[in-house]
Amino acid sequence: MKKNLIGHSEALKLTFEHISPLESEIVPLTQSASRVSANELCSLVDSPSVDASLKDGYAVRSQEIENADEKNPVCLKLTGSASAGEQSTDIVEPGTAVRILTGAKIPGGADAVVAEEFTQKQDSSIIVKLFAEPGRNILLKGSDVARGEQIAAPGTLLVPGMVGLLAAAGYGEIPVIRNPKVAIIATGDEVVAPGRPLPEGKLFASNLMTLNAWCFRYGFTTMTDIVQDDALKIKEKLHYYNQTCDAVLTSGGAWTGDRDFVVSILEELGWNQIFHRIRIGPGKAVGFGILNNKPVFVLPGGPPSNLLGFLQIALPGLLKLAGHQNPKLPEMSVILEQDVDGRHIDWTQFIFGHFIAKHEQTFFRPLKMLSRLQSMARAEGIISIPEGKVHIPAGTQLSAQLLV
Repeated sequence: MKKNLIGHSEALKLTFEHISPLESEIVPLTQSASRVSANELCSLVDSPSVDASLKDGYAVRSQEIENADEKNPVCLKLTGSASAGEQSTDIVEPGTAVRILTGAKIPGGADAVVAEEFTQKQDSSIIVKLFAEPGRNILLKGSDVARGEQIAAPGTLLVPGMVGLLAAAGYGEIPVIRNPKVAIIATGDEVVAPGRPLPEGKLFASNLMTLNAWCFRYGFTTMTDIVQDDALKIKEKLHYYNQTCDAVLTSGGAWTGDRDFVVSILEELGWNQIFHRIRIGPGKAVGFGILNNKPVFVLPGGPPSNLLGFLQIALPGLLKLAGHQNPKLPEMSVILEQDVDGRHIDWTQFIFGHFIAKHEQTFFRPLKMLSRLQSMARAEGIISIPEGKVHIPAGTQLSAQLLV
C-alpha cells in the first residue's frame, strides 16, 4: 500500500500490475468491432475460394494474344460466359475466349483476363487489342487469406477492417475479452441528477455524465448513482456495486475534508489500497485499490481533477480489464505552438488544448478559458509537462493524447 504521494508513471505501473483482463465470451461478428480477441484466430477457409477475375472482360489463353495491339488485333471465338457465384463448366479452348465478370471463377484453360476496355465485340467473336500476360487480372485462390493463416493474435483490437477480414476468413462469431460493467458513484449533498429541478446552491452531476460518456465510448456497460454525504449510505452503495459490477469509480469525497468519506469507508470494507494521491495536476487526490478482487478508482470532485484522474489512471485500468494491449488514450506527435509552464518540478502537469494544422504540420495550442467545463468540453487533446521539467518552449515536438 502506497501512503505517500507517488509519481504518475509509478501510479500507472501499479494500476496495471494489479489488474488482469476479464474472462472471454463469444459474440456475433456483427458485435465484435472495438473488442479484443481472446484467442488466436486463424482463417477457416481460403478467400477467395477459387481463382477469380478482378475485372469484367474475357478469359483467354495469354500465349494466343502475346502480339496483340491496336495495329495487330487478335480475333477469338466467344464460347461462353462466367459470373460471380455461378458454377460454369466452360473451357477456354485454343482460339476461344469466355466472357467473364468480376469475381467469377477463371475457366479451365485460361491463364489471363483481358479487361473489357481493350476489346471489341464482333458478332460471336471478340477482337483483342492488348496483350494480357499470364496471371493478368486474376486473383488467386487464398490470396486475400489462406486457410490456416493467422488473422489475429490473442489481444488484437478488432478494428472494422479486421472484422471484415474475419468475415472473409469464415467467422460468424468471435471469442473476445468481456467488456467490464462499471459502477460510477457520484457523492455529495450538492449533486443533482440531470433533468431534475435544480435547487439553489446545488449543481448537476456533470462529472457523472462525463465519466459515463467515456465508458460508453469504449463499449463498457455502466450503472450510475448519486449518493448524499452520508457514510452509511455510501458504504451500502460501495458494497452493492462492488458485488454487482466488475469495477467501481467514485466521484467526489476523495480528499480529507469533513465530508470526504470514500477512502475511510473503503478501508472499513477491507480494500487493499494501492495508492491514494499522486503527483499530477490536476488530479492529485486520485486513489486506486482492490476490493474483493475488483478494482476501485477514487476520483476527486473538481471537474478538471475528476476528468484527468479518470483519463490518466482509471481509463487505462478499465482498458486493461477489457483486454487492451495498449491501454491508454491514442497519441500523435505535435509541435507546441506556445510556451507552457508547470507548477512543480517533481509533478506531471496536464494541459488541455486544440490541434492546429499549418505549414503541413500539426500544432498544439493550449486552451485558456475561464470556464473549467467549457475548456474540458472543447479540448481536442492533452499534453503533459513531465516530472523534472517546469517549462517547455514553443516549437518543441512532443506527444499529445487524443480526445476526439
